[in-house]
Amino acid sequence: MSQEVFDIFEKKSERKRKEEPKEKVIIDYREKNCLVPASLIRLGLEIEFRELKIADYMVKDIAIERKTVADFLSSMINKRLINQLNEMETYENRLLIIEGISEQELYSDSIIRNGINANAIRGFLLSIIFKHKTPILFTKNSEDTAKTIAVLAKRKEKEISTKERKKAKNSKEQKQLIVEGFSGIGPKTARKILEKFKNIKGFVNASEEELKKVLGKKAETTKKIIEEEY
Repeated sequence: MSQEVFDIFEKKSERKRKEEPKEKVIIDYREKNCLVPASLIRLGLEIEFRELKIADYMVKDIAIERKTVADFLSSMINKRLINQLNEMETYENRLLIIEGISEQELYSDSIIRNGINANAIRGFLLSIIFKHKTPILFTKNSEDTAKTIAVLAKRKEKEISTKERKKAKNSKEQKQLIVEGFSGIGPKTARKILEKFKNIKGFVNASEEELKKVLGKKAETTKKIIEEEY
């Protein structure tokens, strides 16, 4: 009977690393042509391409939208990014990455970029942080973006999740926490759900069409979770 033989000089930590399953990153199929997925593989992560309705990358419970500097500016002008930020609000944990600041200047007081002055860009960045409650992270290039995503993927669940630390103080907050337990539903969306359906029973008994009015594209997934057998 054959038996697996370990190199006696191999460090225990190295053997443990080999045995551990790779962290997985879900990537929208439209990101196939960029360099980030290949960099993630080199960094030892498992990747899976899917059609993501919201965001470009999903790392555990974090939705990540990636924009190059040029894409960020163009999506600011045509307001596409505003719609994307609104959709991302269904996720409690979300992040906007603006990539390529070492390769292309985001704004300069002496230059008007794409017909936008520097203060307009500053104002839009502040709106993303304070109005849309979405953190922004600037990366130097695609490799830097991949390294950032890898760090997020390898963080322990307790470091990134705030849900388990929340404690409901009253019946109203308990109901909200129960609704927040569904994938992709944050506090803001949970409140909207309870305001519309009045209680948890009304929420779970709602039709998919009714859920779409509050959850949009995530209604199908939520309805599946509600009706799927354990």
